[in-house]
Amino acid sequence: MKILKKTFLLIFSFFCAIFFSQTLSSNLDKTTLALGEVAVFKIQILDLNGQDVQASPRNELLPFHFEMVNDSIAKQKDIYLRSVKFAVFEEGKFTIPEIQVKVGDKILKTIPYEVEVINTAKKGDQINDIMKNKEVELNVQDYWDLYKFYVLVALMIIAIIVLIIGIIKYGRKRKSSPVVTTNQTLKDLEKLRKKNYIENGNFRAFYVELIDITRTFITKQYQIPADVLLTDDLIDYMKNTNAISQENEKILEDIFLRGDLVKFAKTIPTKELMAKDFTAIRDFVKRSTKDIEAENLRNVSITELSDADKSKNRKFK
Repeated sequence: MKILKKTFLLIFSFFCAIFFSQTLSSNLDKTTLALGEVAVFKIQILDLNGQDVQASPRNELLPFHFEMVNDSIAKQKDIYLRSVKFAVFEEGKFTIPEIQVKVGDKILKTIPYEVEVINTAKKGDQINDIMKNKEVELNVQDYWDLYKFYVLVALMIIAIIVLIIGIIKYGRKRKSSPVVTTNQTLKDLEKLRKKNYIENGNFRAFYVELIDITRTFITKQYQIPADVLLTDDLIDYMKNTNAISQENEKILEDIFLRGDLVKFAKTIPTKELMAKDFTAIRDFVKRSTKDIEAENLRNVSITELSDADKSKNRKFK
């Protein structure tokens, strides 16, 4: 009786294993591939009995050497089917490792596969064109259409370079030209007049600003370092350079010396004298262009004499 019970239990267990266990199978349709040739790898699971199947996400089932073409999954109550199309673009041997699939609480594994990828092209193979190349004659308009963009860009770059050179070369000259410097100084003097230092008897502030404006003007207009020289040194410098006419030198000398006396409280000028000095400086600024023209003429004459001397020396040699 006991023997019959054991036999019945064994048979029952066997049939349960057959009818209630899952069956996993895998298949690779090709193990030798040409470069870029598409192959298909399939996984099939039977007898699911509605259990959940967990595997790698789409397009991540195979290693990175395998370029995914398509990854499709079909699942029903009792069957799971996954079909992966792939290609390999490197020569060599590559392995599809065993892949784990979780069904319910069980882990199922596929068998590994080895794939060999070969280059079917042979050295020296002749490649024939489908159609022969045709020669097409291009005219001027065709060449213009092909290269007009590059020509326009090149012309634009040249124009920008010329414009920049012009601004650097001529812009500086205009900003530092005698007329510009004169006009700017006249504006500064007008601002000084509107402060009413003369009317209010503020002689010290008047002479400080008047002389500062004049020193700045002389520095820019005559290239004399008037902004850093002391009064006596500046007067000697002007006399030695001859850049300023004697008439203008005398006016500047008197006003600069008087300004020093006023700043150090050694003298108190009248309003009439302050107005006279203001007018004298303004007139000097207006006349300065004549000094510049005279200096330019002197430089031209010196250059011509120097060239003449050089030519004489060559003749004597």
